[in-house]
Amino acid sequence: MTPLLSFILGLVALVAGAELLVRGASKLALSFGISPLVVGLTVVAFGTSSPELAVSVQSAWSGQVNIALGNVVGSNIFNVLFILGLSALITPLVVDRQLIRQEVPIMIGVSVLLFALAWDGGISRYDAALLFTLALAYTVFLIRQSRRESRAIAAENGAAPEPDKTRWDGHWGVQLLLIAAGLALLVLGADWLVGAAVTFAKQLGVSELVIGLTIVAAGTSMPEVATSIIAALRGERDIAVGNVVGSNIFNMLGVLGLSGLVAPASLTVAQSLLSFDFPVMIAVAGACLPVFFTGNLIARWEGLVFLAYYAAYTTYLLLAAQRHDALATFGFAMTTVVLPLTAISLLVVSWRAWRASQVKDRSPSAP
Repeated sequence: MTPLLSFILGLVALVAGAELLVRGASKLALSFGISPLVVGLTVVAFGTSSPELAVSVQSAWSGQVNIALGNVVGSNIFNVLFILGLSALITPLVVDRQLIRQEVPIMIGVSVLLFALAWDGGISRYDAALLFTLALAYTVFLIRQSRRESRAIAAENGAAPEPDKTRWDGHWGVQLLLIAAGLALLVLGADWLVGAAVTFAKQLGVSELVIGLTIVAAGTSMPEVATSIIAALRGERDIAVGNVVGSNIFNMLGVLGLSGLVAPASLTVAQSLLSFDFPVMIAVAGACLPVFFTGNLIARWEGLVFLAYYAAYTTYLLLAAQRHDALATFGFAMTTVVLPLTAISLLVVSWRAWRASQVKDRSPSAP
């Protein structure tokens, strides 16, 4: 099997496996009386990150640490800049206030925590255990929070409807088979994709880290791409945003946590990740707060800016990998002109939005 065919088949297997896993787990959860809200906050968001989990765990287990780390960091950057940018171009994305108050600050906090743990040049098993424990705690927190909200909704509207067991996937046996088939495809797809990525890195003369940050990261994020774009097209715009934020949190806590636990040794963090990619990931997470805060939506022009920044980020990685003569000029323009102007623009827009909200709250007609 050629590396290109292996990569394509691996990507198809990952996407199909994630779809089967999400469908089976969601239906099984509903069959056992777990509310759709809990399923959406846990199974769906975490399920779309299952390709990242499969690839990073496989890479860490086989010693390709740069692919494991690059996949997570690159996926988080890709999720926000590319997926939210493309979804916002389709239609302005409404942002639920809970995301602004809770999930986005958690995403920022976890990004900073991960950077702090990696600062000494490695993620040890103790660091990985902390991350995975936080993933479990976050999941339990979401379930308890969702159950409280579900009880409140049920008290207002009556009992929740029973799941339809007449459908072909309504029986628990079928749901278990879907989960098993999804997991098998994920393991197989991860093995093919990682093997092809290593071959690509050798043939193209670039590092495994760059391959992980770009090709592998984009490939394993295909379930998030499909989920967010379909949600945007169907008008379920809050799902498009929540899926990305929830997946990013799980990538850092669950994916890297489990990868570090199964790896033969500590995950060695490349210096380029510490000096460039980790700060970019933190900056991207931090930029979500002012963008989401302004009008509680992501406008089309903001989506276009997100896409432009992802193109710039990818261009920088490729120029750096090839040690191109234009790298110094490109980096100087980004750090001295583009980034400062963007930061100033975000501050001004956020200040205006805050002032407008204050005026509205003081208005006599305000509720």
